[in-house]
Amino acid sequence: MAGMRGIGRVLAVALTIAVAGCKPDNKYVEPPLPEIGVSAPLMRPVMAWIEVTGNAASYNEVDLVARVQGFVQEISYKDDAFAKKGTLLFTIEPAPYEAKLKEAQGALEAARAALAQSEDELLRQEILVKQRVSDAAMLQLAQAKRDGDRGNVKVQEANVETATINLGYTQVRAPFDGIVSRHLVSVGALVGYNTPTKLATIVQLSPIYVAFNLSEQQVQRRRAQFGGPMAMEDLRKIPVEVGLMTEEGYPHKGHLDYGSPGVASTTGTLYVRGVLENRERVLLPGFFVRVRMPAAPTERASMLVPDRVVGEDQQGRYVLVLNERDEVVQRHVDIGEKVGALRAIDNGLKIDDRVVVTAIQRAIPGRKVKPVPATIPPPADG
Repeated sequence: MAGMRGIGRVLAVALTIAVAGCKPDNKYVEPPLPEIGVSAPLMRPVMAWIEVTGNAASYNEVDLVARVQGFVQEISYKDDAFAKKGTLLFTIEPAPYEAKLKEAQGALEAARAALAQSEDELLRQEILVKQRVSDAAMLQLAQAKRDGDRGNVKVQEANVETATINLGYTQVRAPFDGIVSRHLVSVGALVGYNTPTKLATIVQLSPIYVAFNLSEQQVQRRRAQFGGPMAMEDLRKIPVEVGLMTEEGYPHKGHLDYGSPGVASTTGTLYVRGVLENRERVLLPGFFVRVRMPAAPTERASMLVPDRVVGEDQQGRYVLVLNERDEVVQRHVDIGEKVGALRAIDNGLKIDDRVVVTAIQRAIPGRKVKPVPATIPPPADG
């Protein structure tokens, strides 16, 4: 009997546990929907840009050479120093050329004296012929002598000019404002022997050129926006903005300066050049730079979303939006310009779309979420 009562107690306890396990408090409860920040696209006027890479190039660059033979007497600058136009840089021993100039000046004075004498003789012969004291042959001789002396004066004047030029070449001066490279010869070196000797190089950095290439498609797109080709004076009104690879944005401003008259058949690109002031000499020849120029004459209203919410897959760029059932949908879009931290969307979005802008990692396409209103901050430039 005692054994039967023990078995009964065990069954009662088991039944009690089974009943307790079926209480409503232990039923499965679905987790809450993830909260996702959504916002309508931001509408702002946006300028369309053509963005390419290019190279900075010197506005002027000249090799300074010795144009006369002689020994270098003095170097009047420090390597890599800035020199104003006309600054004396090198002096080649001037004494031999000063002597040649004096010799030419002396020969000119003698030629002028001979010309004066022959002119007097011609005048005397003309008087004698009129008085029938002399004959025509003597007059002709006097005229020939006067003409010969006149020609000799011109020759000696040219010799003086040549000697003056050569003396000037003994002083090598900066042809424009620029940076002068290290000197390639030393004081006392013989230069200009047989061939011109390179002394240094001077480079003008302000202003500076920026050269880049546009594809044929970019050229056609821009022509369509501007209504056809432009005259050169209108071309120079087009702004160009430049940024170094290490800089944010495009802090250096300039304008177009030149466009090639044709597209290169080998590359299918058009050579274009801009010019910038570069007063601080931040840009140096050879630097790789980022370049942008307007692709349209005016701004246009565009939808903007944060650039960080734009994804990419094999089909292209996309953003996540919510449908009318608050389900996440992947929407493929065509992107436009980047404006600060925002990206313009050219196609694929509507102004009333709810774009996922926060908690993107929890927004899974096809899943339902709890939308929470969010705000897209305007671009930094307002």
